[in-house]
Amino acid sequence: MTRLISAIILGVFLFVLSGPLAAQEQKRDGSIEEGTGFSMFGTESIKGFDETKIDKDPVCDRSKRPKIHKVEPDEAKPGTKVVIKGENFGTKECFHGVAFSATGAAKIDYKFINDTTIEAIVPNAKAGMTFIDVVAGGGNARSKGFLVQAK
Repeated sequence: MTRLISAIILGVFLFVLSGPLAAQEQKRDGSIEEGTGFSMFGTESIKGFDETKIDKDPVCDRSKRPKIHKVEPDEAKPGTKVVIKGENFGTKECFHGVAFSATGAAKIDYKFINDTTIEAIVPNAKAGMTFIDVVAGGGNARSKGFLVQAK
């Protein structure tokens, strides 16, 4: 009886292992599979080499982590401009964006002023506490609590 159970377990094990291998063998070399690589993010893959493009690419300093020192004013209604002061925001080409935690992935209107100053418009968010994040070449920084006032 134990030999029969062992044989069944071994057979199931071999069957499970052969499934993925057989699927991989069926793919042609160089075939494209959806959901992998750049196609997973909807980003176009790099095609070829263009020296002029490389010369124009910005060099972002990833060793300098951004920091937010203060946000003025520290509370505001949606649609109001706030000034984010800090350090290591980088260059305009290396700065990635501003986010309010209360709005998730919503697009935030902002203006890059310089390495220490960003202006942003408070998004249409539910009244209450939120955090402001800046994302730069060296990473992201989070502000202290920011109060979104009711409209």
